[in-house]
Amino acid sequence: MQLDDRKKQVLHAIVDDYVSTNEPVGSKALIERHDFRVSSATLRNEMAELERLGYIEKPHTSAGRIPSDRGYREYVDSLMTVDQLSPEEQFEIKQNIDESVDEVTDLIKNATQTLSKQTGFVSLAMSPRLRKSFLTQLKILMIEPGKALVVMVLSAGVVKDKVVRIPNFITDEQMFKISSAVEKHLTGKPLDEITLVTVETSVTDTEIPNPLLKQVLYEAYTAIKQADELNIYLEGEHRMLELPDFASLGRARDLLGTLSDSSMVAGYVNEMQGSAEEKGTEDTYMIRIGQEIAIEGLEDCSFITATYNLSDSVSGNIGVIGPKRMEYSKVISQIDFVKKTINENIKRFT
Repeated sequence: MQLDDRKKQVLHAIVDDYVSTNEPVGSKALIERHDFRVSSATLRNEMAELERLGYIEKPHTSAGRIPSDRGYREYVDSLMTVDQLSPEEQFEIKQNIDESVDEVTDLIKNATQTLSKQTGFVSLAMSPRLRKSFLTQLKILMIEPGKALVVMVLSAGVVKDKVVRIPNFITDEQMFKISSAVEKHLTGKPLDEITLVTVETSVTDTEIPNPLLKQVLYEAYTAIKQADELNIYLEGEHRMLELPDFASLGRARDLLGTLSDSSMVAGYVNEMQGSAEEKGTEDTYMIRIGQEIAIEGLEDCSFITATYNLSDSVSGNIGVIGPKRMEYSKVISQIDFVKKTINENIKRFT
């Protein structure tokens, strides 16, 4: 059923009031706080209809009403408007993110910390999906006998490195020849097109015994493939414990237990992104509310993410996990500006 204008106004007011007060909203409060030129009885009828339709619900201990998951969904989809941040807020965000950043990973971490501080909620960022990125540099550097460092610079401006085991008998000169040959052969190739065969055929005409050479090349291949591993950065879990929404020991325990499993959260965000790409909506916000979140322990939360771009083919996600009772317009504008600031800063590394 399509809501008429009055019901939309009532739902909008209930969401706004509940977000600001954390108290169930009654008809009397609506009349006092908003310009409804109707009687309290008329408002009670409208609220009863909204409850019947599943947009609001009645807590057991109060005569007032609070938004349901469906009510929040209607609000974010149809009723709210996203405002711009003030110049002062924009300056503070840019200043915090720009601080002492000389690598993409540091930029993403700064952005995550800044977003948590600005929203007062948990913020998260997913590392870029690098499979479409290509190698611009690759060095295999001897650290000591039996150990080397594989350093990769990718087109997205990301630097990855990994310590690997190598045969004890390889010399610095031999390692330099292997490194130069691999780099020459693989430069410009996307990560998802690099195979073990590709790496092994990159080195020819060498005096190094084949078994030793193959071991070095296998370690280099492993380091290259691990460069595309997804990492997740979470900040501000403690902030959620300061909110009345998670004053209950059970709710707090469930929330922190879920957030402690970062790999599960990362997998869920990656799945959301994959679904958005299939639908062709990857440039829009992804908002999941309450029961829409397919992770146990986040039933009382909302999950908002947006996509930042390192290049046309390389992207990651940044967003917020907070209570359903959040100021969605404000949070979305904060995520949006953080995303834009990331995109602007990334140009320095690509």
